[in-house]
Amino acid sequence: MKPFLTLLLALAVIPALPAHAGPGGAQEKARRDLRAGNVRALPEIERAVVPQMQGAQYIGPEYDPAAYVYRLKFIKDGHVIFIDVDARSGQVIRQSR
Repeated sequence: MKPFLTLLLALAVIPALPAHAGPGGAQEKARRDLRAGNVRALPEIERAVVPQMQGAQYIGPEYDPAAYVYRLKFIKDGHVIFIDVDARSGQVIRQSR
């Protein structure tokens, strides 16, 4: 029952995808930025950050193309945790609940 409740909570806090998430949206911008060498690959960022979040369940990423920031979302003890990572350097910028 607990995994089901965790999933429901995660779905409740994940915002709907923005209207520009389709072709030409944030995901496509991330691909272009990666091909241009402007940002690091998401799997590289995840390999560095996810293991540090012991005891937390990884929900998934978002990319802000204007700020060159990956936002990784986790859930732990019923709280959503956001880790913002500079997509260019791979450095954690902030962590918030």
